[in-house]
Amino acid sequence: MAHFKKKQAGTKQEVPTSAMPDVVFMLLFFFMVTTVLREVTLKVRVDLTKATNIEKIEEKRLVSYIYIGPERLPGNKLGNDKVQIDDSIQDDINAIRTIMYDKLIEEPRMIVSLRVDKDSEFGLLTDVQEELKQAQTFKVNYSTKSEN
Repeated sequence: MAHFKKKQAGTKQEVPTSAMPDVVFMLLFFFMVTTVLREVTLKVRVDLTKATNIEKIEEKRLVSYIYIGPERLPGNKLGNDKVQIDDSIQDDINAIRTIMYDKLIEEPRMIVSLRVDKDSEFGLLTDVQEELKQAQTFKVNYSTKSEN
């Protein structure tokens, strides 16, 4: 009866891992430099409307967002429509003028992006637009989703 012997190669089959820490640190550094952390916690629900003709803003650092939509309440309930700037809900509509004017003084090239829920009241949006006009922030756009 013949026995087959398994041939063994004379070389080691280990993967060299000496460069692994360098690769890990390079990846870590890359993600630390390129990642932009989310700065705002949404307290309102924003389901954007759809549009066909959309332009993308290249310089996102110049954009200041205003969120308009129903307030998120505990227990997955929704409240009345509210306006959120940065991390705070603005109960006083007139405060929007001061906040946005201060931001405009800080960054004169600022673009205000309105992120409005598709089911929000139009009157609240009109009030926000009037306050933006009073704050002399004339570069305003509306965020939408693409229909495609």
